[in-house]
Amino acid sequence: MPFTPFHFGPALLFGLILYNYLDFPTFMIANVIIDVEPLIILTMGLNLPLHGFFHSFMGGTVISFILFFVMMRIRKFFEGLMGLFNLEQSWSQKSIVVAALSGVYLHIVLDSRLYTDIKPFFPSTWNPFFRDSMFSGFEVYGFCVFSALAGIILFFFKIIKARK
Repeated sequence: MPFTPFHFGPALLFGLILYNYLDFPTFMIANVIIDVEPLIILTMGLNLPLHGFFHSFMGGTVISFILFFVMMRIRKFFEGLMGLFNLEQSWSQKSIVVAALSGVYLHIVLDSRLYTDIKPFFPSTWNPFFRDSMFSGFEVYGFCVFSALAGIILFFFKIIKARK
């Protein structure tokens, strides 16, 4: 996704729907952390595909476990921020690992529909998600925007419910 914030839409919607099963801040971070790879490639002017190893399920799993270990150490620092948004949440190792893996994998699947350089099943070059159609971008970006709007609506319902 050339504009990483689009990934926050699906992250918000699915993060709220699956709120009782995954750690919300980890899921939000997991949905965008993969794009550190193209950021580094672009800023350093490297002659590499923008979507390389970490845009595969194998590389994404590596990133997920790094995120898991980092979040296990810093998760408590998110509690105040979560309280500001009425999103207090108990968390566990399981909810963090589930959030890290599912968020990264969601990112990979969404990007795999758009870009020819993504090899989700690395080392295989097979990408069953890619659609060579001028509508693929519209579908993915539309899904991300729709998810953001639905997530915002769900968030406000969650706030209203919390106040009662």
